[in-house]
Amino acid sequence: MSRDLSKKDLYEGVKTLVERRDSPHIHLSQHKLFSLFSIGFQYLLYKASKAPGNYIIRIENSSLADKLAKRSKDPSTRRFITSMLLPRKLKYNNSTFYLDFFHIGSWNMTKDLAMENIKGALIVKTTSSKPMEDISVPFQELETESEEKPEVQDLPQNYFLTSLQSSVPETIIVAYENQFENVQKINFPFIKKDAQKILGGVKISENLDWDNFED
Repeated sequence: MSRDLSKKDLYEGVKTLVERRDSPHIHLSQHKLFSLFSIGFQYLLYKASKAPGNYIIRIENSSLADKLAKRSKDPSTRRFITSMLLPRKLKYNNSTFYLDFFHIGSWNMTKDLAMENIKGALIVKTTSSKPMEDISVPFQELETESEEKPEVQDLPQNYFLTSLQSSVPETIIVAYENQFENVQKINFPFIKKDAQKILGGVKISENLDWDNFED
């Protein structure tokens, strides 16, 4: 695709995640969702080659997963995610990647993985403010110590992320215009913040999420 990341920018993005992290939990918050996903995913592939184990890709919903499979900004990421969509599980050398969504009903493959074998996770969220608002679970599924009959409660805030942060050694969340606790924000200089583009003779701010426009 003509708008793919250059090999140089993709390399520099992965290198930044390898070398400049002060926290095991990273937030990529710039406006280029598909570019950031490619960088985060290629970092997980690099890590999987160095530290074999299980890796989780958690995407807000299946519709977003389809878009990532078609519009991520490098061909190997597009091929890999496309191959994962149906089985939601794919071997890569000595590692295994698992795909689930923010709905806990999709966690059937990942919830029973041995925690010591999970090496990292990549989470992708859109600008939706309450992506799990219609989901509730019994108290017991949230690992409470109560012995009473399970009741139903709303999930904790950002449970799609915190449920992984509590047990996975490294997480990367791609999310624009969101704030999370216990994460380190990393920005990439080749993703410009204030540049402008010309469209039909009109200047339009780069702050718009161009990755979310149809090609």
